[in-house]
Amino acid sequence: MFSLSELAPLNQHQGRCKLLKPWWEVFMDYLVVLMLMVSVLACTEQLSRDRVVCIPMDPVTSANTSNNGPSTRGQALTPSSKPPTHVPHNVSPKLPSVGRGRRTHLAHQQYVYISQVCYHEALPLCSRFFPYMAMLQSLVLVASGSFWLHFPHTSARIEHFLAILAKCCESPWTSQALSHAARQDSIREKEVVSVVEERRPPQPPLPSASSSHPVTLARRTSRDSGTDSPLLERSGGASFGCPPSPCPSTLSCNSALSSTSRGSQVPFPSSSHVMDDRPRQVMSLGKSDGEQARALFERVRKFRSHSESSDVIYKVYLAQTVLKLLMVTLILSYSIPLLSSLSFTHTCHPEETDLVGYDTFECIHVLSSLLRKLLMAYLSLLGLYGILNFYTFSWILHSSLRQYSFHSLKDLGSLRDVPDLRNDLAFLLHMLDQYDPLLAQRLSVFMSPVSESRLLGESLERRWGEEKLRAMTSVDAEGFSRLQLVALPRLPPALFTLSQLQVLQLELIADARFTEQVSKMTSLRELHLYHCTAAVDPGALRVLQEHLEVLQLTFTQASEIPGWVLSLRSLHQLHLSGRLSSDGGLGRGWALGSLRQLRHLRVLVIRGMLQRIPGELCEVAGSLARLEIYNEGARLLVLTGLKRMVGLTELLLQDCRLERLPSALLALGNLRTLDLQHNNLRTLEELLGLAHLRRLSCLRLAYNRVLALPASVGVLRGLELLDLSNNQLQSLPPALFTLRRLRRLLVAGNLLEELPAEVKALQLLTELDLSGNRLDSLPTQLFSSCLELHILNVARNSLSSLPRGISALGRLCRLDLRSNSLEELPAELGCCTGLHRGGLLVEDWLFLSLPTQVRDLLSRSCAPSGTPSEDHSRPDSDSFPYFCPTQWSFSSALESQI
Repeated sequence: MFSLSELAPLNQHQGRCKLLKPWWEVFMDYLVVLMLMVSVLACTEQLSRDRVVCIPMDPVTSANTSNNGPSTRGQALTPSSKPPTHVPHNVSPKLPSVGRGRRTHLAHQQYVYISQVCYHEALPLCSRFFPYMAMLQSLVLVASGSFWLHFPHTSARIEHFLAILAKCCESPWTSQALSHAARQDSIREKEVVSVVEERRPPQPPLPSASSSHPVTLARRTSRDSGTDSPLLERSGGASFGCPPSPCPSTLSCNSALSSTSRGSQVPFPSSSHVMDDRPRQVMSLGKSDGEQARALFERVRKFRSHSESSDVIYKVYLAQTVLKLLMVTLILSYSIPLLSSLSFTHTCHPEETDLVGYDTFECIHVLSSLLRKLLMAYLSLLGLYGILNFYTFSWILHSSLRQYSFHSLKDLGSLRDVPDLRNDLAFLLHMLDQYDPLLAQRLSVFMSPVSESRLLGESLERRWGEEKLRAMTSVDAEGFSRLQLVALPRLPPALFTLSQLQVLQLELIADARFTEQVSKMTSLRELHLYHCTAAVDPGALRVLQEHLEVLQLTFTQASEIPGWVLSLRSLHQLHLSGRLSSDGGLGRGWALGSLRQLRHLRVLVIRGMLQRIPGELCEVAGSLARLEIYNEGARLLVLTGLKRMVGLTELLLQDCRLERLPSALLALGNLRTLDLQHNNLRTLEELLGLAHLRRLSCLRLAYNRVLALPASVGVLRGLELLDLSNNQLQSLPPALFTLRRLRRLLVAGNLLEELPAEVKALQLLTELDLSGNRLDSLPTQLFSSCLELHILNVARNSLSSLPRGISALGRLCRLDLRSNSLEELPAELGCCTGLHRGGLLVEDWLFLSLPTQVRDLLSRSCAPSGTPSEDHSRPDSDSFPYFCPTQWSFSSALESQI
């Protein structure tokens, strides 16, 4: 048995499915119920009262009882002859006889027998089986009437649609959005009317129209804005100063009635009063209601993408309608001729003469009259059912049920962006319109991008206020106030009130738009957009063109770069990270476009996969001073575009798979810094061609495959920094030590086995990095001549001893001796006063080999290790980063354990 809890969902499903049944479907359901009742009544009558009554028509001969003598059994009388009348002897002949009619000489059992025989032989099939056929047909029609609602491929989608519709009707955001739309349209209509009245020439007022004009205007505004529906009168009716009418007809009647009264004056509030009341009508959603509304937007979006992909519901409904129409046609085709066979009298010729003595019987069908009337009623209902099915079929053919447009909402200014629908979702909304068009209007609220934008705006205003944004603002190392916003649907309005904000980072903002309110951000100088396609209003663009100096963009395709970026006239730095090259060969330019308007651009950083130096960079060659290209391992084949960029002072080409020094570098006479790290350079023979680069002071060639450093390196007289780390150098040429201005020499991660004594010529050397080589000793000339040395890194070598002349390096503040073959440390390390602040990096067990007094001096670290004075006294190094003394000791202890 079923419990009530199990039957309750079925009842709820039936109640919700009626929303998708138009009036003709409901009418057909009632007709099927009536046909089923007629068939059940006929079956009941047939089972309880159905029978036939038969009497013989041909008398048979029997024994002659008259005075003429005996008669044989085989003799028969004519039907017109009167049967002999038997008069008893004890009755007077003058008295009337008791029995009248024709004597048949049949017993009761014979009548019952012949009635059953004639019921099956003489009675037609329709008289015997019509009630059962009618009941079976009615049951088939009942099953086919709602088949499209229960078909496995459609029922789940329909239930999902009805559940979403119920949530849309229950959501507070629905009423608020429709009220806002109606209110905005009403205000817009009044503004249009006021403008028209101002342009209209003044005319003397007519007495007959003085009272009817305001009412007519209010009535037309209400109809156009959609507030005549019961759904909108609760929220939008207050804007007109009159109580809401329960239905559109009431509103029109009231308007007509007031317009006919000539002398009555109806007071209406002025437009200013309406504008004053408008803010009080806006209701703010709670946090839970807002979250539910946002989840409902996403749910509607997913259901729309799923239901618009197919039209299975439409096809099933069309097939169901065609099937019902064919069934009705078939039933009528064989049922109408059966009306003539339903008669009251029937002639029966049983072949049972030997049993009953008669050949022909005349029978009457007791239920023939009732069955005829029931059949006529059944066929009438069935005919009406067929007409409705034909109407449904014609409606399907003449209506575009797989396309749906919210025509009623196109007039509302706030909801005119609702998209047109197709396939199953369009068909369901057409069916829903037949029940109540307001339901589709409520669903359209969650399909409108404007409505979703308003909801997100209210949510952002509530969750991301000015106080929270100020609390999230931080100050970076350069002293700039910085704010980072990640994964927001749009920019919070309170952001534009941060007048002190200097750096703004936006990451994964779906709908970022800068409005004219950005003019309040007077300190904004730097903007970061990480996978964020930002839109800028014209008023905001003028502000950004005047104030924005640094812009960083991270994107996937060049089409994601906003067009307004190339119009920022005051931009000094532009950082681009993403795919910039267009698909195709080398002859095509990059996909960004012209840079002609960036007249003040000084720094351009590109992280992408370029095949050539874009020719568009020549448009900013007059102002561009620094160019950085990180090519992410793609081969940079064509570099001829560098020849026209003669104003460059810094050039960085990393991960470009360069195998030789580009010849285009010869044209860069003002170049000061050249960075070619992370390439495939094997030879540096082209260094001789860089001799005329008189201003070149920094050369970085780390992370390449250089086997030998040529003697032509000596022509780079102005070089101050040379980075050859992580190459395959086995020796250093003497010409290297002729670079008298060299201050930083970084040769870590090579195959050097010795350091030449000519290093003593580099008397201005402040940093020397020899880590990761094969050195077993250091020349004493290094400690006697390079007295300006601040940083010395000889870690991961094979040093067995340290010269005692190290005490001459009075300015040495960082010394890394880890991972060597040292057995003891010289006590002269105590004379290096710069190492007293924790600048010695060595294993703990080796540190204990020093005398106690020296250990005390070297382990004495300043308590405020992070003070600004200490930071200034310790120059930064690429290969030797600064750590506080506690970090040095921790690293040493950890490595000693390993």
